[in-house]
Amino acid sequence: MARSLLKTSSMSMRTKLVQQMGLSLYNTSHGFNEEEVKKKLQQFPGGSIDLQKEDNGIGILTLNNPSKMNAFSGVMMLQLLEKVIELENWTEGKGLIVHGANNTFSSGSDLNAVKALATPEDGIALCMFMQNTLTRLMRLPLISVALIQGWALGGGAEFTTACDFRLMTRESEIRFVHKEMGIVPSWGGTTRLVEIIGSRQALKVLSGALKLDSEKALNLGIVEEVLQSSDETKCLEEAKEWLKQFINGPPEVIRALKKSVTAGKELCLEEAVQTERDVLGTLWGGPANVEAIARRGKYCK
Repeated sequence: MARSLLKTSSMSMRTKLVQQMGLSLYNTSHGFNEEEVKKKLQQFPGGSIDLQKEDNGIGILTLNNPSKMNAFSGVMMLQLLEKVIELENWTEGKGLIVHGANNTFSSGSDLNAVKALATPEDGIALCMFMQNTLTRLMRLPLISVALIQGWALGGGAEFTTACDFRLMTRESEIRFVHKEMGIVPSWGGTTRLVEIIGSRQALKVLSGALKLDSEKALNLGIVEEVLQSSDETKCLEEAKEWLKQFINGPPEVIRALKKSVTAGKELCLEEAVQTERDVLGTLWGGPANVEAIARRGKYCK
């Protein structure tokens, strides 16, 4: 019955489901030419975005440009999009940890690129590119955690808000320094921060009136937990153990849960509940469902 009901799903709903993962916010109809932006970003090399996919379904995404506090070069921005696309197609994936190399999360954009892309048109194009990328990362059917060690500054602070959860080491700090640079967050950070902590607290943070060390971030609810260790290797292991509590189960079920939550967050009520229905149709009567029912039957005897 579930499968026959799925056939009645409206085309607009199916389109919405597709849009939640794998497509961008902006395209040529918005005046955004992705290929032109990519050509400009390619002119600013340095650093890398590294992805390690583990057998347990956890991906480790590393921002790796330690000589510049893991600031995003143009090439790193391009590589981030490539890694997000790779993660979109990782059917065995369940969780994702984002962290920076050498005990620093990220200091935002590389100033060499910022200085060279100085016109308002360049700024808007870069804004659209990074909003596209981080929105796709946020919509991944993976439960994601930003592991914040050292500084998360500017665009680095914005990046952390694109993850489902945030963990900090005791000495780390999140700083939205955009006002000091004469701009506002433009990678989607304002919108996501308001969703996480509300408009009043977001205004305090973005204005610089509230500094986010680990204790204040925990009290505000920006981060879930302050880790015991500050050692780069040990705190990554702590983060993995913390994440495992959310991803215990078959990949198709964990990924479906994340899709349903994303729909509930982004869509109107009618579309969100229709998404729940459609996602259920991919699981009901499937291997994980049949096996779970069989186990439950044994327990009840």
